[in-house]
Amino acid sequence: MEEIVQQRVAQWLNSPISEEAKQEILVLQKPENRTELLESFYKTLEFGTGGLRGLMGIGSNRMNIYTVGMATQGLANYINACFPKEENAVVVAYDSRNNSKLLAQTTANVFSANGIKVYLFQELRPTPELSFAIRHFGCKSGVVITASHNPKEYNGYKAYWTDGAQLTPPHDKNVIAEVDRIKGIEEVKFNPVPENIISLSGEIDTLYLEAIKGLSVNPELVKKHNDIRIVYSSIHGTGITLVPQALKNLGFTNVSIVEAQAQPDGNFPTVVYPNPEEKEALKMALDLGKKVDADLVMATDPDTDRVGIAIKNPQGQFQLLNGNQTGTLIIYYLLKSHKKAQRLLPTDYMVKTIVTTDLWEKISQGFGVDCYNTLTGFKYIASLIREWEGKRRFLVGGEESYGYMITDFVRDKDAVAACAIIAEVMAYAREEKITPFEMLLDIYKQFGFYKEDLISLTKKGMSGVAEINQMMKDLRENPPQMLAGSPVVWMHDYQKGQSLHVPSKEEKVLNFPSSNVLQFETADGTKVSARPSGTEPKIKFYFSVNAPLPDTKAYAAVEKQLDEKIQRIIADMRLKA
Repeated sequence: MEEIVQQRVAQWLNSPISEEAKQEILVLQKPENRTELLESFYKTLEFGTGGLRGLMGIGSNRMNIYTVGMATQGLANYINACFPKEENAVVVAYDSRNNSKLLAQTTANVFSANGIKVYLFQELRPTPELSFAIRHFGCKSGVVITASHNPKEYNGYKAYWTDGAQLTPPHDKNVIAEVDRIKGIEEVKFNPVPENIISLSGEIDTLYLEAIKGLSVNPELVKKHNDIRIVYSSIHGTGITLVPQALKNLGFTNVSIVEAQAQPDGNFPTVVYPNPEEKEALKMALDLGKKVDADLVMATDPDTDRVGIAIKNPQGQFQLLNGNQTGTLIIYYLLKSHKKAQRLLPTDYMVKTIVTTDLWEKISQGFGVDCYNTLTGFKYIASLIREWEGKRRFLVGGEESYGYMITDFVRDKDAVAACAIIAEVMAYAREEKITPFEMLLDIYKQFGFYKEDLISLTKKGMSGVAEINQMMKDLRENPPQMLAGSPVVWMHDYQKGQSLHVPSKEEKVLNFPSSNVLQFETADGTKVSARPSGTEPKIKFYFSVNAPLPDTKAYAAVEKQLDEKIQRIIADMRLKA
C-alpha cells in the first residue's frame, strides 16, 4: 500500500497541477500527516454508477478540480462516442456546498473544451431542476455538483443521461469504463471554450415552477384553505431559491421561513448534519413551528431532493414523520383525489423501492393501481418510466429515504414538488375536518399499521470497507433462521439474483439488476433488509413490521408492540446503532 501511495503521489506532483495543489501534497507528506496521506491517495476516487462522492481535499481519493476534471473528461468522451455526428449539449448545476461553484465551472470548462455545449446555471439550484432542464433543452447528459445530505466535508458529482435520470445500464458501466481509461490529469482538457458555455438564469425557473403548479389536483381546495400555517427551512441549501415560490404559486399565503437557515452556506453552521431525516436538523424549524402554531413544518436537504416534515400528533405536539409515513400521505391523497375525479386509468402505475414500506403497495392495490418494486435509487424508477413511455401513465413513486417523484417531468426525486403536494395534503385534511395525523391513522386502519425503522452503521476508511464486506459475507453464509420468534421463510439475495424459500429450499430467479442487498421475510410478514450504501461509508439495516389497527384509539398500544418487535429483531441480529 505504501508503494502504491508513493507512486500516485509522484504522479500527481509531476502532473500539470497548480503550485498550491503541490504544496498541499507536500504538507501531507510530513510524518505527522501519514494517515491522511494514505487515505487521500490509497485509491482513485471511484466513479460509481451515480458518479463521485467523497471528502474534499487534494489527492486521487478526494473531491477536487482534478478528480472532477478526469471524471468529466471520461463522460465527455462517452457522450461524443455515443453521438458522434450531433451537436451535443449538457446541463451543469450545483448546490450550496463549499467549492460546488468551482467544481461546476471546472465541469463546464472540460465539457466545452471537448466541443460540447454547456447550459450552466449561474446560481445554485435544486437538483430536480437540473433533471427538468436536461429534458427541456434536449441534452445528452447533465451533471450536478452536490453531496446531497452528507456532512459539510463532502462533495459529489451526479451524472444524468438524456431522459433526465441518473445513469442506468448500459450507460453507467460504460461511463465508468471511459473514466477509468483516463490515467492522468494531463489527459484532461481543462481550457474552456467560452462560446460553448451558455449561462442559465430565471427562464428555466419559470418553466419548472409552472410544471409544479400543474401537479395540483385540487386547486380550489387550496384556494379555500390557503392560510394553512406552514414553516419551511432550506437548511442552508438550494431549497430557498424555489420552494417558497412554488408554495406561493399554488396559492399558499401563510409561509414562515426559518431565516437563520435561509442563507445558503456550505458550512451548515446551525446544524450538525444537514439531513432532514435527522431530528436535530429540524430543531430550528420545529421551534418556529411552535411559535407560530404551524400546521406543517418542512425542511429540505442541501440539493433539495429530499424533504422531512413534522405534523401534530393527538397530544398536540409536533411529531416528525419518517419517509414512509410522508410518502403514505402523498400516495393516498393523490390516488383518492384522482379516483374521486374519475381520473384513474387502467394504465396507471406507481413505483417504490424494495426497502420501502409495503403499505404503499397495499394502498395502490386498494385503488386498483399497479405498484412495482425496484432497487434503491430513483434511476431504477426512471428506467421503468422510460420502458413504458407512451404506453402507461406514471403517477407517483418514492423511497423511504424522504424522496418522492410526482408524475414524470422530473426523473429524479423532487423535494420542490413534494413540498407543494404535502402542503396540499394539509389543505385536504382541513377540508375533511381531520388532522393530518388522523388521516394517517385512518390509512393504517384501512390498510394495516406498518412500522419501519433503520439502523445505519458508519464504517470509515480502508478498514471500514473490509468490515462492511465481512458483515454481508457473514449474513450470506449464516442467515438468521428466526426473527422476533417468527421463522424466516424467504431469503432474497439481489447480488446472486435468487430467492430462497427456506422451508422447501426451492430457489427462484430475482429479475433485478445485481445489487449487494440481502432481504429476509418471516412467516408473520416481517421484512429485514441489509444494504451497504452506494454513496456513503455505511451499511444500512431496514426493519418493517406490521399489525392490524382495529381502531384508531388503539394506535399507541399497537405502535408499542411493533416497536418492541423491532427491538427484538435488532437483538436477534446482534446489531448496535
